[in-house]
Amino acid sequence: MSKSPAKSKSPTPDFESAIKELESLVEQLESGELALSDSLSRFERGIALSRECHELLEQARLKVSQLSNADDREPEPGTNPENA
Repeated sequence: MSKSPAKSKSPTPDFESAIKELESLVEQLESGELALSDSLSRFERGIALSRECHELLEQARLKVSQLSNADDREPEPGTNPENA
């Protein structure tokens, strides 16, 4: 009898999981069927997920930038970097 882990136990989900949960929260909020307190708690979770997604995207952007800059510094194959 295994249970799937609760989403709230993962403080930093991967980007894809966070987006899926955020989309689910938006659907729930847009349905208009939630009590005010439930809406507020889902909105709060959505804000947290949105911030996590932005942070994950920023980390990815920085990594791509670093890798691109590292490629710019590498010599072309077949060239002698000492002659540059």
